Order: sequence, then C-alpha cells, then structure tokens
Amino acid sequence: MADEPLVLGIETSCDETGVGIVRGTNLLADAVASSVDEHARFGGVVPEVASRAHLEAMVPTIGRALKEAGVSARDLDGIAVTAGPGLAGALLVGVSAAKAYAYALGKPLYGVNHLASHICVDQLEHGPLPEPTMALLVSGGHSSLLLSADITSDVRPLGATIDDAAGEAFDKIARVLNLGFPGGPVIDRYAREGDPEAIAFPRGLSGPRDPAYDFSFSGLKTAVARWIEAKRAAGEEVPVRDVSASFQEAVVDVLTRKAVRACKDEGVDHLMIGGGVAANSRLRALAQERCEAAGIRLRVPRPKLCTDNGAMVAALGAEMVARNRAASDWDLSADSSLPVTDPHVPGTAHPHPHPHSHDHVHETARENLYT
Repeated sequence: MADEPLVLGIETSCDETGVGIVRGTNLLADAVASSVDEHARFGGVVPEVASRAHLEAMVPTIGRALKEAGVSARDLDGIAVTAGPGLAGALLVGVSAAKAYAYALGKPLYGVNHLASHICVDQLEHGPLPEPTMALLVSGGHSSLLLSADITSDVRPLGATIDDAAGEAFDKIARVLNLGFPGGPVIDRYAREGDPEAIAFPRGLSGPRDPAYDFSFSGLKTAVARWIEAKRAAGEEVPVRDVSASFQEAVVDVLTRKAVRACKDEGVDHLMIGGGVAANSRLRALAQERCEAAGIRLRVPRPKLCTDNGAMVAALGAEMVARNRAASDWDLSADSSLPVTDPHVPGTAHPHPHPHSHDHVHETARENLYT
C-alpha cells in the first residue's frame, strides 16, 4: 500500500473546483467546491464567474483535501491537473495552481485529459480497468464512445455528439419547463413519477444509414420545446412529469443502444459509463438491463465520482506515475480543445528543476508550503 504512488489531482475544467488525493487505486480524499449556485440565475455556466470562483476556492480546497487524506504535501509523489478540454480561463487557474505547488514542492507535474480522467476514476470504485476498456462518457459538454487499450497512452474515439451533448440537452429542456439549473438532477426526479411512453419523442441518428456511434440531441431538444410551446399556446397544462420521463427515455435509449452495439462490434465484454449524466437513475437502470441481456459487464462509479472531481484526475495521475510516463514540462498550458487521443501532455525536459537552479524564492516557497 505505502509503495503505491500518492498523487494529488486538481480539476477546474468547468464550475467545480475539485481536489482529490489517491494512493494507487485507493481514494483518500475528494474535496469539491462548487460554484453552481452562482451560475443558476444565468441558466448556465458563465466562464468568468467560474474562473473567479476557482481562484477563491483553490487553496482552501487543497488544504481540506490534505487534511482529509491525513497526508502532508511533502509526501506526494506527483501532482496531476486537468489540462483540457474545458473552459480556457477555468483550466488556466487549475494549471497555474498545479505548477506552483509542483515547483515549490519539487514534485513531478502531470497535465492530463479530462475525458480520460472520467474513465480512470472507475478504478477507485471497481479496481483496475480491463484492457481494452469501452467507455460511454456523457456530460454537459461531451457525449462520447471511447475505446482505450491503455488509459495513459491509447484512447481511440469511436463516436461523439455532433451538436448538443446529452447534459446540455437536459439543461435546456429543464429551462423550457422552468425547472431551474442544472437540469439533469431535477428532470431525473420528475421523470420517476412520469410515463416514459406518454410522448413519442425522436431518437437522433438512429436510422440504418446514420453513423453507428455518433450522437445528436439537438433535434430532440427542438422537438420537446415545440411540443411544450404548442401545449401552452393551446392553453393546456404541460404534463411536466410525462414530458421529463419521455424526453429522458429518448436520451438514454440512444445512449445505451449505441454503447452496447459498440461493445458487440469491438468484441469487448464490458462497458464503463462515466460523466455527470452517468448519475442519472434511468440511464443506469436501462444500461444494466441491456448489458445483462447482451452478456456485457457494466461498470458505473457511484454518482459523486461521475460528476467532475479531483479524484478522477488524481487516479489518472497515479497511473502515470505507476507506469513511469513522462511528466509534463513547466511550460504546460491549458488546452480547451485537448483531444481525447492525448490522455496526458508529456514533456520533453526533465520533470524537476535542476538542483542548482533552486533560488531563494523557490526555497522560501518550499518552506512555506511545508509549514
């Protein structure tokens, strides 16, 4: 246990300031500071608001994580941070903080991919990932089918959303129904009391000539919005629960159907589902039902690990250390469109400062951090 890498991970790709600490595949701390309430009145995440919230929350959240894990910063074997994709300003806050801590502590720095981290977090729940791993990632910004032969170096995209991601569609329909923000959890709650077959909403990109693994939820979102508008124009009451259940069913039907098909086509006997929408109760239930029917093992982390968090970043960072992957250079920058084919951003230079380059400011910073 003590020989496994101890890594701190920082996640700031959107509106959650997440700091996690893991030892190997064991989660020691998962501290999160959310700014979701600050965005609620705007009906969505405001990048500038998110960036400022990260600045305010970063140091206290790191301190809370270290205290929860019962470790000292000097004990760490590395610091991992989401380098992309995500909101540019938000990412920069996390990358800057990670570089400062890594440099001051003399620890290797690992800039990792947000999507690959969502896959790797399942190791904290169900143990080492099978190789290859089939992953369905569904969140506010991404709906992707990914095949990973090695989570630290080989992730291949099979399909992705061509317009609105699943989580984005949930938010927009919740706004039309006046249910507030974020939309995913509230629609899930209303849907439990509704009829998923009450309204026949369309299933995007489900025809025989459509791309097998790509997703499209823009047409569904428009169809639901027009249905609601027509009801209101006719002076009729909108059945919120039935609309929520029927809309939700249309989304999860497409997601699970395509994911199971990908597993069959690629000869993979398991499926991992991650991302914020993976916390949806109906998605979990339908995925379990269809995987069991197809002889596929389903792996889904607990809801708290599905949403953005620092634990997932730390988990991927620990894999980088364990597999002796190259650390990132000190000029690591945020990349808002970092492709999933780059699980991490390796450097070309030595990961640590040269021993003779430690100036007075560096030594003072180290002393301050340790105390």
